[in-house]
Amino acid sequence: MRVAAIDCGTNSIRLLIADVESNKLREVVRDMEIVRLGQGVDQTGEFHPDAIERTLTAVDKFAAEIARRGVEKIRFCATSATRDATNRALFIDGVRERLGIDVEVITGVEEAELSFIGAIQELNPNSGPFLVVDIGGGSTEFVFGNHKVESAKSVNIGCVRMSERHFKDDPPKHNQIELARTDIQEAIALAGREVPITQAKTLVAVAGTATTVAAAALELEIYDRYSIHLSRISSTHVHKVSTNFLQLNRDERINLGYMHPGRVDVIAAGALVLSEVMKATGATEFIASETDILDGIALSIASGG
Repeated sequence: MRVAAIDCGTNSIRLLIADVESNKLREVVRDMEIVRLGQGVDQTGEFHPDAIERTLTAVDKFAAEIARRGVEKIRFCATSATRDATNRALFIDGVRERLGIDVEVITGVEEAELSFIGAIQELNPNSGPFLVVDIGGGSTEFVFGNHKVESAKSVNIGCVRMSERHFKDDPPKHNQIELARTDIQEAIALAGREVPITQAKTLVAVAGTATTVAAAALELEIYDRYSIHLSRISSTHVHKVSTNFLQLNRDERINLGYMHPGRVDVIAAGALVLSEVMKATGATEFIASETDILDGIALSIASGG
């Protein structure tokens, strides 16, 4: 079965077209646009008209690709920003006009479960239990389990949300970093009350923040998803990369060869979240996974989930 999975987050919207057979994916197309749908949502509680326009332009592009590739089924999942926005109907109606399907505004727990399914598909089951951490734009998901999810929690410490809330200067000042750090630590502690974050054998981190930190730790000249996927990044390297990103200004960050332009303004906050996760879990390393919620959505279509 040929399926199309769309994951619309706070910072990016992504498309995966894949053939699914016997619960295995064969990738046909993978695409991403940085649209910053969650622009200002933390402050206003609403989508900005420009953000909706940017996102629907990306949906138009994806719709053309889906039509061209002969997709049989589509699932469109929206996460943190759409959960929070009071005017989400404007966005949902726009997607329906373009794709003829309804957007699923999934819960944080559903988001975590789909991320888990996507993240562990290529890992040795004997490496469990796993803690999968998905640092998004608006929220971060913590999900623990072996073959299936045993506990999960979503907390509002995404890279866009933390950047907009705390980083008023570029680079951020010390007091801004410490306020963000406190915010992040409190949210991780909240997650830790429901998820055994210190008991995993393997920590897996997914999504753009984690893979960009991996690219920096691996000293890549350009972003190479094949070099990043399943790489093991030490906690020492994570803390070093986080500190470096917090000290660089925008021009310096944008000149890093592996840096996606759409992540330049939020990567410092995202890396700080990952650094604090490493401290709180006690993990000495994380596995960077290029498969994540998008792959989980694609697998769920074929399984009828």
